[in-house]
Amino acid sequence: MTTLLFTDVHMIDPEAGSVTHGTLLVKDGVIAGHGAEIVVPEGTRVIDGRGKYLAPGIVDIGVKVCEPGERHKESFKSAGLAAAAGGVTTMVTRPDTAPVIDSPETLEFVTRRANEAAPVNVVPMAALTKGREGREMTEIGFLQDAGAIAFTDCDHVVSDTKVLSRALTYARSLNALVMGHPQDPGLSLGAAVTSGKFASLRGLPAVSPMAERMGLDRDIALLEMTGAKYHFDQITTARALPALERARKNGLDVTAGTSIHHLTLNEFDVADYRTFFKVKPPLRSEDDRLAIVEALRHGLIDVIGSFHTPQDEESKRLPFEEAASGAVGLETFLPAVLRLYHSGDLTLPQLFRAMSLNPAKRLGLPCGRLSTGAPADLVLFDADAPFVLDRFKLHSKSKNTPFDTQRMQGKVLSTFVGGKQVFGEN
Repeated sequence: MTTLLFTDVHMIDPEAGSVTHGTLLVKDGVIAGHGAEIVVPEGTRVIDGRGKYLAPGIVDIGVKVCEPGERHKESFKSAGLAAAAGGVTTMVTRPDTAPVIDSPETLEFVTRRANEAAPVNVVPMAALTKGREGREMTEIGFLQDAGAIAFTDCDHVVSDTKVLSRALTYARSLNALVMGHPQDPGLSLGAAVTSGKFASLRGLPAVSPMAERMGLDRDIALLEMTGAKYHFDQITTARALPALERARKNGLDVTAGTSIHHLTLNEFDVADYRTFFKVKPPLRSEDDRLAIVEALRHGLIDVIGSFHTPQDEESKRLPFEEAASGAVGLETFLPAVLRLYHSGDLTLPQLFRAMSLNPAKRLGLPCGRLSTGAPADLVLFDADAPFVLDRFKLHSKSKNTPFDTQRMQGKVLSTFVGGKQVFGEN
């Protein structure tokens, strides 16, 4: 395996919360040292960073790859190429496929396909209930043995509290992480946008932000009862934050994430029924967006994810309320999140703590760090490089991005997984 020496790089260390200029050595697929401590072996490949940023690769929780069942939307090969181009070195994949990943056999198929086709790390999640139908829990222990890193029914909320409490109790006995979608399913049924004046003017079916708060409160009560490890996939409203803060103060083993789209877009971006901006949960008010940015700054929200959800043209070229929800995000994740850096809202160490370190820690993965001995999963990027996004140049099979034709800043120059270059020309 090639030994690499990165020179003239600004290293973003999310553990130390620092950005330092210097050099970094990679040997045998792991980080071997920094700066003055480095002894450079003969035959080392030198990569001149030219003053750009070197950071831990992104660990993206909640990526949908449409294998099995819908390879025309996204395959492990296309998703892996998009991830590498976006600086994502670990995809944590969702089980909402066709069929659902709810058995060891399906999980083993997915793992094999990912290992064959994707140039980045792929860590699968499995369904919490069979068929994601909320009636009967899956064989959590067997799925864990087969490689499932967490359990989730994605946006299908388990409405039967007895079923959910049993699943949480069983997951706790196995020390398994459960990921839930905080939403009241009755209130949110059929909704396309967030309620308010804008939704009324557009005549679209809407859901109150309180639906997220109500779903969160219910799940927190069940966590108090069961003591399970839990991760809320997307917190997107200000009304949900006090309940989340109380759960933390009460000592529950709870973490929370949000999506890049809810951090950088708001309800007005829907404009004249643009379906590429239809996501789940729907885009929120600007006040909610700012509240979530603030919660991320203070560490109440731990994780940012792309929630990469490919949809083909036929699914999106429909009236707004009939169009499928979701947006691709693997390749646009980094330039989108850098908007928060350029606006002065968050620092680069804060962003990479939420994109790399925190998700890796929550899942028990060794990546997401620049410390000696950590896997050499790295991204070299230019934070200031401007470009206009052309969705047809994305590596994903589906092109449903809300950032199409928008001016953005931040380009990935090279991506490395285990010390092996998987993207870039250096």
